Amino acid sequence: MTLLDRFRLDGKVAVVTGASSGLGVAFAQALAESGADIALGARRVERLEDTRRLVEAEGRRAVTVRTDVAVPEDCKALVRRAMEEFGRVDILVNNAGIGTAVPASIETPEQFRQVIDINLNGSYWMAQACGRVMKPGSSIVNIGSVLGQTTAALPQAAYAASKTAIIGLTRDLAQQWTGRKGIRVNALAPGFFVSEMTDKYPDGYLERQQQRIPMRRSGEASELCAALLFLASDAGSYVSGVTLPVDGGLLTG
Repeated sequence: MTLLDRFRLDGKVAVVTGASSGLGVAFAQALAESGADIALGARRVERLEDTRRLVEAEGRRAVTVRTDVAVPEDCKALVRRAMEEFGRVDILVNNAGIGTAVPASIETPEQFRQVIDINLNGSYWMAQACGRVMKPGSSIVNIGSVLGQTTAALPQAAYAASKTAIIGLTRDLAQQWTGRKGIRVNALAPGFFVSEMTDKYPDGYLERQQQRIPMRRSGEASELCAALLFLASDAGSYVSGVTLPVDGGLLTG
């Protein structure tokens, strides 16, 4: 196996949640380009068809399943469909997530719980469902955020709490599963990447935040996908339990 071959995913099967828009679409397409077949999950199942077509355009197979990761049975159903169609699950990309910007003094219990339920609990339910069927050599990549380690001038207590918790979840699952089951568990911590979520930011917000970034720009999806492929593939075979910032140097400030 050459060095570049280690990044290939031929014969592998990936499960990607939140695959109906934004970075989830980019992740699915990148994994397919590297050779993986994909099981796509999201609540907006009609938009998953667009992602499925992108995967198939790369010459790979895909299945779509309506999935609310906050519902453990939905998570099990997505993994079950992947096993029925492909016979294995090698990679999980825990991408499904939501963000809010509600001041802490007025945020309702329902608003806070919804973010935690999807971003944190959903990642756990998906990891649990995949961990039960994954073989040694498999990889779980949780999608965290630099907001788990810094703030960004918006009231995001629920989102920041959920992404900080992802760091702990990643570390603990790696401790439990890497040695005993041969499953690597890591996380990506993206900085500012233009997506459906950032469309909701106030005018000028991204431009102001870029002044905190040594590279003075937002990231491009392909840059985050490259980091994902490293953690998901055999290129990262000796890496487990880490949270990798992909943030243009934001956390160095």
